Amino acid sequence: MAVGEMGSAVSEPAAVGHPDRRPGTRQAQQAQQWLLTLLPAFPVLLLVLRLWRLSRQDMPTMLLLVQYVSPLGLLSALLIALVWAFPLVVLVLAVLGRLLQVSAPDRFDPERSLLAYGTVRTPGWVLVAAIALAALTWQLRFLPLLLMLALWLLALRTRLRHPDRPRRLLVTGLVLPVVAATASYAWLAPAVPAAIRGGELATALLLVVPPLGAVVLTGPVPRPVAPALTRTLAYVVAAVVPLVMGVVFLRVPLLPAVAVEVGPEVGPVREVVRGEAVAVTDRMTIVLDGRGEVRFLPNDRVRGQLLCPDPGRIPVSRVDVYGWQVEETALDWMIPRQPVGRADPRCLGRLPPPDSADPPAPDPAVSATQSSRGPAAPSAPPSPGAR
Repeated sequence: MAVGEMGSAVSEPAAVGHPDRRPGTRQAQQAQQWLLTLLPAFPVLLLVLRLWRLSRQDMPTMLLLVQYVSPLGLLSALLIALVWAFPLVVLVLAVLGRLLQVSAPDRFDPERSLLAYGTVRTPGWVLVAAIALAALTWQLRFLPLLLMLALWLLALRTRLRHPDRPRRLLVTGLVLPVVAATASYAWLAPAVPAAIRGGELATALLLVVPPLGAVVLTGPVPRPVAPALTRTLAYVVAAVVPLVMGVVFLRVPLLPAVAVEVGPEVGPVREVVRGEAVAVTDRMTIVLDGRGEVRFLPNDRVRGQLLCPDPGRIPVSRVDVYGWQVEETALDWMIPRQPVGRADPRCLGRLPPPDSADPPAPDPAVSATQSSRGPAAPSAPPSPGAR
């Protein structure tokens, strides 16, 4: 009877066509509209800030970069650098939403809560795709955290959909997390002592805590605590993730690193300009050097250009799991980078060394003297007794 009354109470306003007059509903809908409006502006803001930092806060330089830098290149760099953030946001918000729905179903209102709205609007295939993408793009030390989020989400969804099947709840809420934690600890066993000996406490905690935490949050929390807890964690994620994304993206290179040899057409190279290639026009080669200054190099004085390879990020941690570094992703393991050989001195801003294979040019004065004296007599071999 209570279920029928709840159904009639929920469906009656929609059937009549009157707007919902519950307090806070209009404010929540306005907040949702503002969020959906401002969300696409965040990538544009990151791109503008990256160009502003690349130009060393100089407006003419920034306008020049905006004129020549390809928007597709900017978006590609943004996607590659921040591909890890999409699974993190989707999975964390989905877990918090399901936790609120399980713990306090009367407070789970998609029309008044952005967390509930996002949870209802996210289909299951998006969650599966987010887990697969995170498994490929997250570093090894964050994979236990991914396992914990996936097990939490599975247990909470099972509790919502099959509350009358205790065996299924036991398997997803207890048996599966215990088995996953045991397998995880067996695989990560060599890495944890190595991280502790190396003083990498954060890496050791990331490898130890999440598998154990997968057994904790597989059911509801106390009802009075659930709304405040989920709301606070959602605000923390909404504040921290954009900040981390901005810090990561501001360090991503946007232009190819080149070394340009400058000098006359005949003669040695006088200068090597090390910087980032902006554009090549009919008359000029535009390079942004390491000091943030724009160099306009005439093409008739450009002797050559060299593309300097990216050495990659220098690893900080020495911990590995059976040869797999904890700072590497599964994608790095599947598609290894091209090994970088010895650095070319031109990529360091130095002049190229003289070619030792070419014989030195003869001195004209010496040649003229030898030709006037005639051919030189062969020297006699030294005697065996000479000291």
